[in-house]
Amino acid sequence: MRTLSTLALALGTTLLAGTAPAASKGEVLVLLSSEQQLPLKDGKQYPTGFYLNEFGVPADQLLKAGYTLVLVTPKGNKPSVDQRSIDPMYFAGDAAEMRRIQTLVEGLPGINDSVSLKEVLEGDLDRFAGLLIPGGHAPLIDLANNPQVGALLRHFHQAGKPTAAICHGPIALLSAQDDPLGYQAALTRGEKPAAANWIYQGYRMTIFADPEEQVFEGSLNGDRIQFYPAAAMAGAGGDMNYAQAWSPNVVVDRELITGQNPFSDHALAKELLHKLDAAKAL
Repeated sequence: MRTLSTLALALGTTLLAGTAPAASKGEVLVLLSSEQQLPLKDGKQYPTGFYLNEFGVPADQLLKAGYTLVLVTPKGNKPSVDQRSIDPMYFAGDAAEMRRIQTLVEGLPGINDSVSLKEVLEGDLDRFAGLLIPGGHAPLIDLANNPQVGALLRHFHQAGKPTAAICHGPIALLSAQDDPLGYQAALTRGEKPAAANWIYQGYRMTIFADPEEQVFEGSLNGDRIQFYPAAAMAGAGGDMNYAQAWSPNVVVDRELITGQNPFSDHALAKELLHKLDAAKAL
């Protein structure tokens, strides 16, 4: 686990080496899952992690705009990339661009030894200008049901700071209710639970849509995921908005920015940067 102090030293070294802007416009926290095995309905597991483009494309745009990234996971460990996401189709068929983004992600300070949620919560959250939550199925494992994630989200919500989540990343928003563990357990049992005091109730938002999830499930040789994220978000009180399957779609409501699927990466990055820069201009 990398501490915030050692991360700051690493960032400083990177800045001195001339591989990043000399003066940061601010720090953006990137919340990633610690896990890499998604439990399925039949007891099997599916290897997962973050989607390369959903993390790498916004990260690239944030860095180019002059922001510094701080990577955080629940355990403070190395986040895993979903191997299925290392595919040129998520980069408009451009294999060279895919490799560029892959190299960028692999070289980020903290990518092999992130900061833990516990340490971030014990530190100064006011230092962060915004929050980014990439997708991949991994957030279903340890971000959707995590009271620490809920505490983090409440800070950004109350401060009105940009919170951007893409594809399955928005499922993490469910942690910002009274009993996220109970809510997810009920979903897994096939029930339709009610969310108590969910801070995003009534927000317009999006997430990986049912038709898209059904395509994913079709690749599991008859296995199924434990619950559909879109239904979980709607059941909690989200005002869900979807575009045609696999079309870019980003929904903005107050401080919240959500993207529907992997192909929403560039649009989500643009909206996040717009909000970050607007906040700096105030």
